[in-house]
Parts: sequence; structure tokens; C-alpha cells
Amino acid sequence: MRATEVFPTGSLRAGGGSDFAELARLVRRAGLLRRRYGYYAARITVNVVLLAAGAVVFVLLGDSWWQLLTAVFFAVVFTQLAFVGHDAGHRQIFRSRRANDLVGHIHGVLTGISYRWWVSKHNRHHANPNHAGDDPDIDIPALAFSPEQARGKRGVLRWVVKYQAFLFLPLLLAEAVMLRIASVQAVLRREVRSATTEATWLVLHIVGYLAAVFLVLSPVKAVLFILVHQGLMGVYLGCSFAPNHKGMPVIAEGQRLDFLRKQVLTSRDVVGGRWVDFLLGGLNYQIEHHLFPNMPRPNLRRAQPLVRRFCQRHGISYTQCGLLRSYAWVLRHLHAVGAPLRKPVPA
Repeated sequence: MRATEVFPTGSLRAGGGSDFAELARLVRRAGLLRRRYGYYAARITVNVVLLAAGAVVFVLLGDSWWQLLTAVFFAVVFTQLAFVGHDAGHRQIFRSRRANDLVGHIHGVLTGISYRWWVSKHNRHHANPNHAGDDPDIDIPALAFSPEQARGKRGVLRWVVKYQAFLFLPLLLAEAVMLRIASVQAVLRREVRSATTEATWLVLHIVGYLAAVFLVLSPVKAVLFILVHQGLMGVYLGCSFAPNHKGMPVIAEGQRLDFLRKQVLTSRDVVGGRWVDFLLGGLNYQIEHHLFPNMPRPNLRRAQPLVRRFCQRHGISYTQCGLLRSYAWVLRHLHAVGAPLRKPVPA
């Protein structure tokens, strides 16, 4: 199956609902949905220690150019915090929604992203991954993931899409800031529950963050610190989510698939060992994550061979590749989608 394929209406069979029920029984029997409290206690503790250590170094260094290295460190730590917030949003940590939401809100305050807004947006993505018109993750003004999207762009955005493969990484520099802007917009429009509480968390983060940076650093160094921190966090976040679906088939409007095929055919796993697991926060097991969103992160690795064998047995295309190949796959797809816009207009 080519990554640039777009499924038209009626091109895939929509049956097989019982297939997922069979797979779910195998997963439950293997104990892969059991909570992993020890893992998350250790992961959260490590993140808190790293955050505290970074704060101590930040204060001790004072108004120094070395703080740009601290900004790089914080970009990594904040993204790791976002990964835990992601897991909480999927109820991977606790069985109780309230306990997961508490962890999610705390991590939302730390990262400056509205937890309720993000959960709502992300749930829409999970319900219809790579589905034209329904998946907010492929409804990005500056990018196109299908020829139809590319032809619909106008003005500056049309020029950006022409060369989107080359501009992809530079555009990711703004990803973290755009998430915060979208959070603020959702709260101001009262598109989230408890908008006042969400607004309080966002203000607390913004004021605390800016106060810390500008109290310790001179204005020029403070601005550069923010640019490095937010820019690299955006690149890290984008490079963690992009390999999962970008370049995989886009489901045309009106196309309906059963749950199992909808999740597997539009997702891609990234292989590479435990260092990739850490680097991508478990998102590299995207197929397993989409099939069982509340499966604890460390169990995804164990679920992968089970799911892969099941898909092979049922003739369902299961896509996986290495990390660098996944990025090449994404960039080739973006370049191919923008190709029609680069053709010269006939005189």
C-alpha cells in the first residue's frame, strides 16, 4: 500500500466488526490493559526531578548565554511532560477519570496547553484518523495531505503547500506556540468545559513562565531563550506525532470502514528499540495505541507482535518502519501532494 494513496468512497470493504472483538479478547487475555502504576510513578518522578534540576541550574546560571543550552534541556523536559499529559488524557495511568484528569491538568499547567481543549481535539482525531473533513490533525492551514486539500489552498498558503516538504521542519518551530494560541482561543470562545478554570491555568503558566525568564535574564537573552525553548519544543512535538499518520492513506469523505481497519490502515508504527520508545513517548506504537487508546504506554511494546500477527492472519496491511525512514516517508508524501501546484500554468 502506497503512503500517498487516497481511498475513494466504496474502495474498501466495511465489514469485519467481529475481527476487533476477537483481537480485544486476545489483548485482555494477555493482561495488556492492566494499569502500570509503578511505571508511571517512576516516569513522573523522573520528569519532576529533571524539571526541578533544570530550574535550579537556570537560577544558578543567571544572566548567561549558557542559558540557551538550558532552553534546549527544557524543550526536551516539557515535551516529556506533554507525553504524560497525553497518557492521562487517554486514561492510561489510572482507571478513574478524575485521577487521570488531575494528572492531565497539572501537566497542562506545566506545559501551558489547555488540557480539556487538547483532549477534545485529540479524541476527534482518534475517532476518525486521516479522515478528510473529520480529523483535525489533517486540517492544518499551512499544510496539505491530499491533492484535494492542496488544490483548495489560496494565496500565501498555496505557495507554502507548493514547497511544504522543504518548509515542514521550519513550520514545526511554531508548533508549541500554535498549541498555546489554540488553547487560549478555545478558552476565550468557551469551547471547553470549565472555561474559567482552564483560563486560570493558562494565565498561571504564562505569567509564571514569563516572570521567571525576564527576572533572571536580560531582555535580549530572555527573548532568545523563549525562541529556542518554544521552537525546539515545537520541533520535538511535531517530529513525535508526524511519523504516526502523515503520509498514510487519507480516507475520503463518505468512506466508512470498520473500527479495526480504520485505525490500522491509517497508522504507522516506528521501530527502533527502547530508545525510540523513550524519544517518542510510546507514540511509535501508533497502531496499537489507536486500537486500544487506554492501554498503558509500556504495554504497547508487548502488544505490537500480537497485533501484527493478528493483522497478517486477517490480511490487513500493517505498516512499520524505522525512524529515519518514517520521516523520509512523510516528506516524500508532502512533496508529492504539493507537486501539482508546482507545475507551470499553461500560457
